[in-house]
Amino acid sequence: MQQQNYHPVIITIKRLGINGEGIGYYRKKIIFVPGALPGEVAVVKIVNRQRNYLEGSLIRLKEVSPDRVALPKGANPKTGGLELAHLNYASQLKFKTGLIRESLAKYRPRAYQKIKVQATAPADQPWHYRQKAQYQAEILRGKLALGLYEPGTRQLVDLPQMPTQGKLSQQLERKIRDLLIKHKINIANQRTKKPGVKTVVVRTSATTQEAQVTLITVGDQLAHVSELVKDISQLPHVTGIFQNITQWTNPQVWGNKTQKLWGQDFITEKIHDRTFHLSPQAFFQLNPAQTVKLYDSALQMLDLRPGQTLIDAYSGIGTLGILAASSVKQVIGIETIPAAVADARKNCQLNHIRNAEYYQGAVEKVLPALQADGLKFDALIVDPPRTGLAKSMIKTILTAKPRTFVYISCNPSTLAQDLVLLSEKYQVRVIKSVDMFPQTPRCEAIAKLVLRKK
Repeated sequence: MQQQNYHPVIITIKRLGINGEGIGYYRKKIIFVPGALPGEVAVVKIVNRQRNYLEGSLIRLKEVSPDRVALPKGANPKTGGLELAHLNYASQLKFKTGLIRESLAKYRPRAYQKIKVQATAPADQPWHYRQKAQYQAEILRGKLALGLYEPGTRQLVDLPQMPTQGKLSQQLERKIRDLLIKHKINIANQRTKKPGVKTVVVRTSATTQEAQVTLITVGDQLAHVSELVKDISQLPHVTGIFQNITQWTNPQVWGNKTQKLWGQDFITEKIHDRTFHLSPQAFFQLNPAQTVKLYDSALQMLDLRPGQTLIDAYSGIGTLGILAASSVKQVIGIETIPAAVADARKNCQLNHIRNAEYYQGAVEKVLPALQADGLKFDALIVDPPRTGLAKSMIKTILTAKPRTFVYISCNPSTLAQDLVLLSEKYQVRVIKSVDMFPQTPRCEAIAKLVLRKK
């Protein structure tokens, strides 16, 4: 990427991009300006020129949008997770609803103009909603920094405060930072390949206020670890401490091996009357209050019947399937991550669910194999990763033709792409979005699909 300094230019911002950046034009070329809002006239430094676009850095505003709001105390716009914090919340919701409409118009699934797109469901708490903090650790200018990287860089930003983070998890992160300093714990250094603590993860339960701490380390040896664990165990709400072991060659944050250092194996979270045990690597939505709205809407759209068999694809730790189990004859969950499947089975036992089974493997392989063994299903819910559904999975769905089908998506673009194929046999009745991540451009959407009549 070519990076140079240029003289400031004046840009009128026309709209927001999918990542929340302002979009304008300079000499007929599109320019992306993070932090700028539609209608604003901005003085911008061009920091990157590419053949098809420019990237700008906001210097100051000559004209300010009435939708602009001041950042709250502690908000550092250099970090991810605050890309829309300068936009008032009502406008954030309209932007996210618009993302879905724009994606449909771009990819044009069958009868896309007739698809009802409902307004984005707001969060009751648009701040301090994240129940999990996963902060990176580095020594910066001789001091221990614990925070997040600037987007697209390896530049760590220390975060004494983070206004989207739950207050308890944020407080614990800072106290653990102090204890790492107190006990002279080695901090990993990627440049020198020095082993030590690389990431500190704190997950809290919105239901029980329990806190689970995981130290992700490069290498498995930590000097003074017993003293550190003893002090962390004395912190309020902490019920379990773990060490996850990784290596520099691993591109993921988490390694494959996790060991308990102290306390209980899980924390407990609840959705309605169902209880879920969360181990350190178990996936659970970061915003529990909005998760209830998301899952309630999805299950309402499914319109389940007592005699049905429901496939819960990409089932994670079994949350959706367990919530739906009392409404159907049978739930079949499919998930690639072995630990998540084990958690799902334990959560079935915990909730006395006897009509749900969970299988480990890729959905696009496991589901056809189950069908070959005689499985028939008439209801389907999918919650795939941001990349969307594999083409082979779409083919399986179009062949099986379940009567009722709900697609939960965390990426409106891949949802719209998948609907191009799915809408050949399914009518997309409605798409509803739920604001799972206020102050960011991320948008969670639920699509209800009904089999077309011949």
